[in-house]
Amino acid sequence: TAAMARLSVLLPTYNERDNLPIAVWLLARTFQRSGIDFEIIIIDDGSPDGTQEVAQQLEKIYGSDKILLRPRAKKLGLGTAYIHGMKFATGDFIVIMDADLSHHVRLASAFFLIKLIVYRKQKEGNFDIVSGTRYKGNGGVYGWDLKRKLISRGANFLTQVLLRPGASDLTGSFRLYRKEVLQKLMEKCVSKGYVFQMEMIVRARQLGFTIGEVPISFVDRVYGESKLGGNEIVSFLKGLLTLFATT
Repeated sequence: TAAMARLSVLLPTYNERDNLPIAVWLLARTFQRSGIDFEIIIIDDGSPDGTQEVAQQLEKIYGSDKILLRPRAKKLGLGTAYIHGMKFATGDFIVIMDADLSHHVRLASAFFLIKLIVYRKQKEGNFDIVSGTRYKGNGGVYGWDLKRKLISRGANFLTQVLLRPGASDLTGSFRLYRKEVLQKLMEKCVSKGYVFQMEMIVRARQLGFTIGEVPISFVDRVYGESKLGGNEIVSFLKGLLTLFATT
């Protein structure tokens, strides 16, 4: 039998000291129970709230082969955080997600999500990318107000119409990539921040990579403030138009 593939999880953080230990515990427990070889790379952008100190403690608890803190001096955007994290990843597959726990369903169910629905889906169709989708099957969003739901749906609808991406959820941030595919996409990607997720899928389709989708439930963050504001919306629209013009 082929050796079990190794998974690298990239966790970009900014002011997530409360969420990080829970996220890491859930991930580690899920992987250990499923017998999956893993590493979690924490990319902290100079959080003033002590996130890095928490990450250092986690390194001690789990071991520096499982938890790798690879910080940056300041907030430099999501896209570049993933590029930075990739340099240290040794896995065959890379999982990207937020550390704010918005991907759990209930804490107690310990990420049924990575319970490797995603991992199994990859094996089943040998996909290059598997993306969690809130807009298909029994996926959904909980804890969002109407405004946020409308922004999210609207953004997704616009993107579908303009870019015809062949995937139903473009702004979701829970995905598994084959490592070499992610590297190729990173080289092509120009956007930072919120648009980055969308550009990755659009470029993947352009390059002929295969995309599988798994319905997920997105629960609003447990601690802290959401980082989606007016600026993000403006930059999203700019990014969308740029992609429309250039792809």
